[in-house]
Amino acid sequence: MRPDAAPAAYGRLSVTMHWLMLALIALAYLCIELRVLFERGTPLREFLRHAHFSIGLTVMGLVLVRLWGRWRGGTPPIVPAPPRAQRLAAHAVHLLLYAFMVGMPLVGWVMLSLRGDPVPFFGIELPPLASENKDLGKWLRGWHGDVGRIAYGVIALHAGAALFHHYRLRDNTLRRMLTVR
Repeated sequence: MRPDAAPAAYGRLSVTMHWLMLALIALAYLCIELRVLFERGTPLREFLRHAHFSIGLTVMGLVLVRLWGRWRGGTPPIVPAPPRAQRLAAHAVHLLLYAFMVGMPLVGWVMLSLRGDPVPFFGIELPPLASENKDLGKWLRGWHGDVGRIAYGVIALHAGAALFHHYRLRDNTLRRMLTVR
């Protein structure tokens, strides 16, 4: 890429990682929401719980690849350029999304560590990040769930804004992430 030419669309890595992260986050949410349909201690409930943990930790690792791809490939401009307030709002939402993708799995790992529970990652057990403190672990579990529900709204805001830009403003916001340069 020429340094003086901004790309018209995100690169292949950024596009692939964006949609892969969406799929993984949706799957992590699906696992944790479906688990309540099964009695505690049943194999399927435990499988869904462990899948939620493993997928969340995968998201945390892959977000670093996504950030590297975004840094390396640049950010294509929105045409026509949105007002400053919209750009600031978009940056704030993106910052929140990245904070969720790193912070929530990390908090989940610490939460399990505090509760004295194993930290499963696709069949292996990760080391604890904190010494056992069941009261703090219980509190952190509630916080993790509350923040997870807030993330639903931020994700919906992100998707809604992309659709608003595409169908109402008719700019290239969404198309930049649908096509590959």
